[in-house]
Amino acid sequence: MNLPTKLTISRIILSIFIILLLIFPFQAVGIYFPVIRSGIDLDLKYVIAGILFIVASVTDFLDGYLARKNNQVTDLGKMLDAIADKVLVNPILIIFASEGLISPIVPVVIVVRDIVVNAIKMEAASKGKVVAAISSGKMKTASLMIGIVLVFFANFPFVYLNIHLDLLFIYFATIMSLVSMVQYYQLNKKIIFSESKN
Repeated sequence: MNLPTKLTISRIILSIFIILLLIFPFQAVGIYFPVIRSGIDLDLKYVIAGILFIVASVTDFLDGYLARKNNQVTDLGKMLDAIADKVLVNPILIIFASEGLISPIVPVVIVVRDIVVNAIKMEAASKGKVVAAISSGKMKTASLMIGIVLVFFANFPFVYLNIHLDLLFIYFATIMSLVSMVQYYQLNKKIIFSESKN
């Protein structure tokens, strides 16, 4: 197992830890996280989860960079990377929606988009074609990562300027999810509806 794959696995483990940190009923077992008050209320649990999310996001960049640089791209690595990306982002969006921090439409759109795009990629792969990443998809991912970090940190420091930059990034990413889904379909519809060579 090469270093990029190990980094990907570490991202999955970190993602699971973040999810457990966010959903575990700490108050029911007598554990209370302090709230940092500095004009805004920063829940220490969310601060810790936000820091871990940043670390996990950095591994997302590193594993791909190292795999390409050292010619260590493998089918296992690509599969685990796709899983890690979804495990890191989608549950957090669902938790944010359940806490009323973002609209429920966000995780619905993101998850449905992922299902459609993955189906397109799988169908193309079954016909020997590789679906490359597109710029709108990369914009979606970058915006989503920034928005999630800002939500974790209560939109600091933009909350003092009364600018909801966290939600702007989240909703822009949601729009770009739809745009990229349509573009993936338009770019690959000939492959999807072509007869298999097998």
